[in-house]
Amino acid sequence: MRVLVGLSGGVDSAVAAYLLKMQGYDVTCCFMRNWDSALNNDTLGNKTLDDDICPQEKDYNDAKKVADLLGLELLRSDYINEYWDNVFSVFLSEYEKGRTPNPDILCNKYIKFDYFLRFASDLGFDKIATGHYFKSLLLEDGYHYYKADDLNKDQSYFLAQVRKEALDSALFPLSSISKPEVRRIAQELGLEIAGKKDSTGICFIGERNFREFLKNYIPMKEGKIVDIDTREVIGTHQGVYYYTIGQRKGFGVGGNRGPYYCVGKNIEKNILYLTSIKNEHYLLSDKAIIKDINWIRRPDTDEIDLCAKFRYRQNDQAVHLRIINDNEVELTYKQGIKAVTCGQQAVFYSGDELLGGGTIEETYNQGVELSSYYSSIII
Repeated sequence: MRVLVGLSGGVDSAVAAYLLKMQGYDVTCCFMRNWDSALNNDTLGNKTLDDDICPQEKDYNDAKKVADLLGLELLRSDYINEYWDNVFSVFLSEYEKGRTPNPDILCNKYIKFDYFLRFASDLGFDKIATGHYFKSLLLEDGYHYYKADDLNKDQSYFLAQVRKEALDSALFPLSSISKPEVRRIAQELGLEIAGKKDSTGICFIGERNFREFLKNYIPMKEGKIVDIDTREVIGTHQGVYYYTIGQRKGFGVGGNRGPYYCVGKNIEKNILYLTSIKNEHYLLSDKAIIKDINWIRRPDTDEIDLCAKFRYRQNDQAVHLRIINDNEVELTYKQGIKAVTCGQQAVFYSGDELLGGGTIEETYNQGVELSSYYSSIII
C-alpha cells in the first residue's frame, strides 16, 4: 500500500513515517507549505511582520534531513492560497464578529484532510498519514475513531470537523504511543529533531504577541472596560476583538476587586465587560446552540446523554445533546460550565469514541442568551 505522509519537520510526523516504513508500507513524504509571511504582508499593504513568524524553510530543511535519514522521497506541496481563503480569512472574519475561532481545526478540515488528500489521490497514493495522536479502529460496520492512548497528547478535538470519508483514507501511526516514546525512537534513530520543541499556538503567529499580530489586520479601536458588577468604567481597552471570554489577564486594570476575568463584549458599542475573580458565576452557561455539525458517527437517537469538550485541554463535560436538524444541535448541562465561547468548537464523545463536533453559535444561562445580554446593557 502506497502512503503519503505529511512531514512537517517535527518529531511526531518523523516517527510516524518511520513506523509506517517499518510496518512494510510503501512510504513517501510530503512537506506542506501553507503560509508565506512576505506574500501575505504585501497582500495587506506592506504591513511589517517579523520574518521568522512561521519559519517554514527551516521546517522544510528539518523534514528533508528526516526523509534522507529514513531513505524516503520528500515531495513538496503549496497551499498558501487555499490556507488564506479557507483558514486565515475565516479566522479574521470571526474575530471581527467578536468570536473566537480555532484555525488549527480549519487547517485540518480544509488543508490536511482535503487539499492534501486530493493531492495524494491524484498521485495514486492509497492513503495519507499524519503525526496526530488519534486512533482509528476498523469494526464490522466500518471505521470508528477514538482518543489516542496518550490522553495528555490526544488530538481528537482538532479532527472533529474532518469528514469521515477523509479520516477513512488516513493512517494514524501514533495512536497507541506516548510522546516520551516518540522522542526515544527519534533519539535512537539519530534524528536531529528528537528534542525539537513542540509547536504551540497558531502557525502564522508563531512566538509573536497575539494581540500585536492581530493589530496588523484588525485596526485598533479603544473603548471602555466596564466592571459588570458595579457598571463602573475601570479602564480602556485597545479593541474588543483582541480579548476572549474567560481571559484573565492583559487588561491593564487592577484595584481591590481584581484580578479580573473577561465575561462579555458589546461589539457595536466597543465595550469590554470584566468581573472580579470572586464573581466567576458570570462565566457560567447551562445551554449552547452548536451549528456547522460534522458527524463522524451520528447517534441513533435525536436525544442522548454524552460528553463534550468546549476547548482542547478541558476535561470531558457531561451534556445532554438534542439534534435540532442536520446542521444544528442543542447542548444542555445543568452543572454549568465556564467560558463556553462562541466561535470555538464543541466536540462530542461517547466514552473515548469521537462522534463529531460543531461551532458554538449561542450560549445561554437560565434562559438568557448571553451575547444579547451584554449588548443590551446600558452604561
